[in-house]
Amino acid sequence: MKKLLFWPVVLLLTACLPEPQPINYGSDQCDFCRMTIVDKKHAAEVVNAKGKAYKFDAIECMIQYANIDGAEQFALYLVNDFEMPGEWLDAKTSTFLISQNIPSPMGAYLSAFATTEKAKAVQKANKGDLYNWDEIQQKIKR
Repeated sequence: MKKLLFWPVVLLLTACLPEPQPINYGSDQCDFCRMTIVDKKHAAEVVNAKGKAYKFDAIECMIQYANIDGAEQFALYLVNDFEMPGEWLDAKTSTFLISQNIPSPMGAYLSAFATTEKAKAVQKANKGDLYNWDEIQQKIKR
């Protein structure tokens, strides 16, 4: 009898774990600005504790959405890797570059990188300023 109860409980507990959801590029809409998400280099996503994902066409949209007064706390903050389009990075550990030479969908010229070294290499070729997660949130909030 205990074995029969075990599996339904396990399934119930794991059914709503926060995990990234795929973006259907060309058809999903940004949950902040309502534009269609097409750019695999700049898309972003937040996932709440219940597993509901909110998708964005640009990192700046995600940051603004997450900072709306009364917005829920999110379990995951994800950004696409500029160098590996469509691959998720943890936004909290990513390095961000604002470069006027690299446009992003909403005009903040904001891109994310897996490491500071990778961001510095792109910065060297394109100029711009580097930020960590806390710094970029403050910059975009303005």
